[in-house]
Amino acid sequence: MNKPEAKQKIETLRKILSEHNYNYYVLSKPVISDFEYDMMMKELEKLEKEFPEFDDPNSPSKRVGSDISNDFKQVVHDYPMLSLGNTYNTGELKDFDKRIKNIIGNNTPVKYVCELKFDGTAISIKYLNGKLSQAVTRGDGTKGDDVTANVRTIKSIPLTLQNSGYPEKFEVRGEIIMPRKIFEQLNAEREKNGETPFANPRNAASGTLKLKYPREVAKRKLDAFIYYLLGEQLPSNSHFENLKKLKQWGFKTSEHTKLVNNIDEVFDFIEFWDKERHKLPYDIDGIVIKTDSLKLQAELGMTGKSPRWAISYKFKAENVATKLISIEYQVGRTGAITPVANLEPVQLAGTTVKRASLHNADIIEELDVREGDTVFVEKGGEIIPKITGVDISKRPEGLPKTKFPDKCPACGHKLVRNPDEAKHYCPDEYGCPPQIKGKIEHFVSRNAMDINCGEATINALYEAGFVENIADLYDLTYEQIYSLEGFKEKSAKNLLKSIEESKKIPFERVLFALGIRYAGNIAAKTLAKEFKNIENLQNADLEKLTATKEIGDKIAESIINFFKNEKNIEIINRLKKAGLQFAIKENTETKQDILKGAKIVISGTFKKHSRDELKKLIEQYGGKNQSSVSKNTDYFLAGEKVGPSKLEKVKKFNIKTISEDEFIKMINNNLN
Repeated sequence: MNKPEAKQKIETLRKILSEHNYNYYVLSKPVISDFEYDMMMKELEKLEKEFPEFDDPNSPSKRVGSDISNDFKQVVHDYPMLSLGNTYNTGELKDFDKRIKNIIGNNTPVKYVCELKFDGTAISIKYLNGKLSQAVTRGDGTKGDDVTANVRTIKSIPLTLQNSGYPEKFEVRGEIIMPRKIFEQLNAEREKNGETPFANPRNAASGTLKLKYPREVAKRKLDAFIYYLLGEQLPSNSHFENLKKLKQWGFKTSEHTKLVNNIDEVFDFIEFWDKERHKLPYDIDGIVIKTDSLKLQAELGMTGKSPRWAISYKFKAENVATKLISIEYQVGRTGAITPVANLEPVQLAGTTVKRASLHNADIIEELDVREGDTVFVEKGGEIIPKITGVDISKRPEGLPKTKFPDKCPACGHKLVRNPDEAKHYCPDEYGCPPQIKGKIEHFVSRNAMDINCGEATINALYEAGFVENIADLYDLTYEQIYSLEGFKEKSAKNLLKSIEESKKIPFERVLFALGIRYAGNIAAKTLAKEFKNIENLQNADLEKLTATKEIGDKIAESIINFFKNEKNIEIINRLKKAGLQFAIKENTETKQDILKGAKIVISGTFKKHSRDELKKLIEQYGGKNQSSVSKNTDYFLAGEKVGPSKLEKVKKFNIKTISEDEFIKMINNNLN
């Protein structure tokens, strides 16, 4: 490669990598795999080394990607928080071992600590006199965002240390993660609310940590593993022994971390976890190898980017080839069109994959994927199957290029695409069957109107011509429901009863049930509390809406557009006439003060109320539901068959135990 070619290639790689840094660290929306990114970075570093005349201090190779946000105070790290060097092959691990032995002498044994490489977001936490004092993101390696308030909500991170023997002042490094189960629940909720789902748990964890309001962070149930101790007067010169101390002090460290005697044992550890990682309840994307001796770590030092005493071995995401049979275009509740690939079944990461997401028109264009192609499928973040490429060498001759539809596959309406969005939308929200049924499904869901009406029943009601929008539910007759296949007298009456009961649902849930785009459960509660009734919300302008806590421009504009639609106003008027709650009741705010923020843990089974009903009552009367007993718990609401471990904690912290009857009496007496 001559100099002009090298210069052009270097500039192209720098531009691409800078864009991917922004997508990854700022937007938390990566568009390429870690492997692709690392390969491009290695190519750039190689070219910059071969052609030093094109050196640039602002090259992506000279910095650690930044996750800094202007919403948080910037804090300079006491110790640089650099990224680890990555490798995908054992040959480079052998070179790593040789380099260390060349420095300290070939005959000197080197012990390594092997750790799981958690796929989350890095954090640095300072402790002073046994108490958490500050938490900072990695940022650019030199300074990061102060996210102390958000980190305090993570239950696996101790606020006050246990036992004794810890230094007066020290710092720990760790990884904040989102367990897969929580991630799946969060994405299901986001999709139900018409929001874009997170690509993987790593991005969900990163995005959550940057939320403005700690109470929203707490709801997402983040977890954390601590893997390094920094400071003066550390308990041991052994990194592994220090990890043991951290556990004694109350930190969550990985039970799978292992001290090994040589590089061959490192390879054994890697081989084991490459197969077993899918059994973990969280994502890992590799193994971190560190020298155990802190003295040796100090001797080896670091480069401008990475420590010389540690390296990261990254697993390649499982990637298999299979045939793309067809592409179908699904229409969501909000009208978003999602292309989905139907595949010849193939085994991937322990499951059989038959379908994979193609996301949007841009991805189809970029990959040039066509029906009949042999495609490469990967599990993005080990969770969501996606097509990452096409084996062009196996493409049959004459395969036509994929053309993204310009009309809705369900109703034939012309699709639109907003300038700032990647998705195409069908704007015919009241004439497009999937959108109509999707809106009704959202309306009757448990967190909304809680009507006992499943997807199959909604489809049957729609196909029979009995419902075309959410207001039609309140005009249903016994004869109509009874005429549906599978319905008998009792089931028909139960559905009518459930619809009637929904008229008691409070305003904030009715507002959520309306399905205003971007206005999820939390936003609906905020809006109901601020505006008191639907008329005030309908008449609010952009300035007044955005002045409301937690309501940004996107939600505000969506609300304004919702009320501009005459069909929406017509439906709201019909729902008002049916008797739904479109205002906060006068005594609601009085109720909210009764429990005055009391923290209550519910456990066991109850005779008069379900656990969900009791939780709603606690919230309604101003209390706070806790999932586990702690010294901060005010009341333990106990039913039958309470677990012995919880009872032991209740006794330990001397928490007042109340029965179901005592709880009901408590809130009723306060009202009188």
